[in-house]
Parts: sequence; C-alpha cells; structure tokens
Amino acid sequence: MVVVGAGFGGLGAVHALREQGVTDVVVLERGDDVGGVWRDNTYPGAACDVPSPLYSWSWAVKPDWSRRYGTQPEILDYLRETAARDGLRDLVRFGTEVTAATYDEARRCWTVDAVGPDGPTTYEADLVVAALGQLSNPVVPALPGRFDGPSFHSAQWRHDLDLTGKRVAVVGTGASAIQFVPGIVDRVGALTVFQRSAPYIVPKPDQAYRPVHQRVLRRFPRLVAAERRAWFRVTELLTGAQGGHSRSGRLVLGGLRLAWRAQLRRQVPDAGLRRRLVPDDPIGCKRVLFSNDWYPALARPHVEVVPEAVTGLEPTGVRTADGRLHEVDVVVWGTGFAATSFLEPLTVTGVGGRDLHAAWADGARAHLGLSVPGFPNLFCIYGPNTNLGGSSIVNMLEAQASYVAQVARRIADGDARVVGVRPERYDAWDREMQDRLRESVFAGCDSWYVDGTRITTNWPGLVAEYQARLASVDWDDLEEVS
Repeated sequence: MVVVGAGFGGLGAVHALREQGVTDVVVLERGDDVGGVWRDNTYPGAACDVPSPLYSWSWAVKPDWSRRYGTQPEILDYLRETAARDGLRDLVRFGTEVTAATYDEARRCWTVDAVGPDGPTTYEADLVVAALGQLSNPVVPALPGRFDGPSFHSAQWRHDLDLTGKRVAVVGTGASAIQFVPGIVDRVGALTVFQRSAPYIVPKPDQAYRPVHQRVLRRFPRLVAAERRAWFRVTELLTGAQGGHSRSGRLVLGGLRLAWRAQLRRQVPDAGLRRRLVPDDPIGCKRVLFSNDWYPALARPHVEVVPEAVTGLEPTGVRTADGRLHEVDVVVWGTGFAATSFLEPLTVTGVGGRDLHAAWADGARAHLGLSVPGFPNLFCIYGPNTNLGGSSIVNMLEAQASYVAQVARRIADGDARVVGVRPERYDAWDREMQDRLRESVFAGCDSWYVDGTRITTNWPGLVAEYQARLASVDWDDLEEVS
C-alpha cells in the first residue's frame, strides 16, 4: 500500500494501518524530512493556534511541551521524534514526488508514478492513501508586471536574506502574516502591510510551562489525558459556534467579538488605524485568529496598513488599486495556500479513464471527506469538507486514518479486494454537507465558496460527531468493484 505524504496525516495513517496489522506500506514524501507544513513553514514566529496537548496524536502524548501553544521547531521535533520512535520514518522514501496515480482495471490495482533521487519510478499498490493536506501548495497571485527585488512566500522563507533596515511589503493578513509580521517588525526599516480584509484577532492565552508542570504531567499520565479532554471541550465550543446558529454558539461568538474589540481598542490608540482594522465579515465567518502582538506591531510608527487591493508589480515596488506605487526593497507574500485544490498537482485517473480533477471541476467532494465513486481503494486524508474553524485537525486526521485502516484490513484479509463508495451514498453525503453549511456561519462569507455555490473545505459539525461517524466502517456505504 502507498501513502503519499509524511506529515500529520500520512504518518498517522501509517500508524493506524500498522495497528490493524497492515505492514506492507511505503510512504512517498517529496521533501527531505517528515513534518509536512511544519517542516516547510519556518518563518519567524511560526507556531500553532491550537493548544499543544490537543495538537498532537492521542497515541503519542507529550507531557513536556515547553509552552501551551507549540512553536514550529518544537512541533517539528515532536513529529520527527515520534516518527523515529514508532518506526514510521523507516517506511518513508524522501525526495520522492508523486506525479500521477492510475487505476489499472485489468489488474485491479493502482500504479503510482513518482520521481525520486534515482529518477522516475513506478509503484504498484492495492490501496492508495493521499495525505497531501490542504496547506501544501503556496499561492502567489498572478499580477501584471515584475518586481526586481527579492520576493518570496512565507512558506518558503528566505533565511539567507537580511531584512535589517529594509523597506518590506507584506501582502496578506492571514494566519501566517499575524505571526511573522511581529517577528520582523523591529528589524525592518519600514513595513507596508497590504490588507484585503481584516481578520478578527483575539488574545492568545499562551504561556510557558514551568518545569514543575512538566514533572507533574510526566509523573501522572492521567493528567495529560485530562488536559487533552479539557482543551477538546473548549475548542468544540468554537467549532460548534461556527457550525450553526444555536444560542450557545451566538454567546461564544459574542464573547469573542467583545474580546476582539477590547484588544483592538487597548492595543491600537490611533482611531484611523483602528477603523482600517475592523473586519467586513461577521465574526466566525473565517477562522478567528489568536495573537497578542499583531495589533501592537501594526501600531508601530514605521508600519503602514494599506487596505487597497494590490493590482500590479513594478520594478521598484507594489501598485495598488488607487494608483499609488509603494516603493519597497523586499516583497513577502502572506497569501496562503491552494486549500481548495485537493490532490493537486497529482494526475489521478480512475475507472474508465476518469480524471479526478475533471470530476471536481465544480468543486471537490468526497464521501466522509475520503472517497469518490470511480476511484476505488483511493482515500484522501484531510479531504473535502474536513477542515475546522476552531479545533485540532489532528483529531479529524486520526478518525480518517482509523477508517482507512479498517478498510485496508478487510482487503488484506481477502474479504474484499477492491471497494468503492456507492454513488448514492456519496451524493447523500454531499447534499448533507452543503445543506448544513448553508445553515452555518460560513454561509455568510463569500471567500469559502467555489464559483459562488459550494463550500468545499469546512466540516459543518463538531469534531466528536465526525469521530463517531467514522469510528466503525458502514460496509453498506461501500461496494465491491469488479
């Protein structure tokens, strides 16, 4: 069996497969190490916005996190250490980029084409797990013109470039920018932040853990589990608030809005700047972001927030919709990832030569976020409609990995060789997802939609519901494919 990707999703899938006794597994990873987004995103201040006790595998708890919200180096170390200790790293072929997966109907298996250190290679697999993630392909907008100075995406940070005293443009104000802008603001000579839409920023209840805290957790493992459960309940409140319009959900969002407004007024004394930092969307429409130093960074005298859209590049800077040229020395793109382009740039060909991306032309969809009719024995970890607005994606990935491992075990036992989701179950799941999302907070935000009609990324319910629905495979959802 082939697993594509060695981040949280891919490594977790391998662990689940091994727990089910499925050991004939190879992991193909295009990078030179495990870690996925936590290997690639090394920008200043990179950290998680989910508490560390929850942003980790349930089967590999860590009692000695250095702080409540893990930083990129510590999370990457956790992934590396766990992969090595659990024997997962030994299964990974690094520097191997998968380019295509094709279902061979005659032989009833998948052929996976990849380019590795020794050139092109083809793998055969009974089952393919695609764990590429939603945040693996950085997006840089295609703008007219050319900037002659250094420019790079935040996920491809130029550590060789000294920003000291430079005039720096930052395009974007999302989850990455609110971390790296405070990380560079005191080094640069001038900073211009181009903001398409302001995010809601609430205080981050972060803290460093004292050695006594770590010693107690190491001595009493049950406390680690209790801490994890407590944070799960807290984050479910935000997840539930975004998923519907219940009274409790409105209270949670109302409380977050009060916290946002209080922080904005306390940290940004200039009234004109405060007005520019007020979001256009209702709170909960996008993921609420946590930071204690974003607003103070923007309030620095050498920082300018520009709410105009960037329309083009010039050799010496960035031009905005009002015609103004902002001259800078460096451009940093904080413009996010192609989160709706699932499994790209892979070419995936199923039964009858069906192209997966053509099937998803009007927006990706998958039963349970995992499988698509016509593509048997292919499962997409962190697939369509499995993203979260307020909790740990690791919990979702574990549920998916367990489900896939159950199917793999049945195939390994010979009870079934090739299985695919029944089209009627696939359609029913998709209707449910879209109906529920149209009743959620996400419905009020255009940025979630593909072609104005479908939301392809987010899960509309609680994490606990998703876990329950994937805990045991409903074999009536699947059919044997001849």
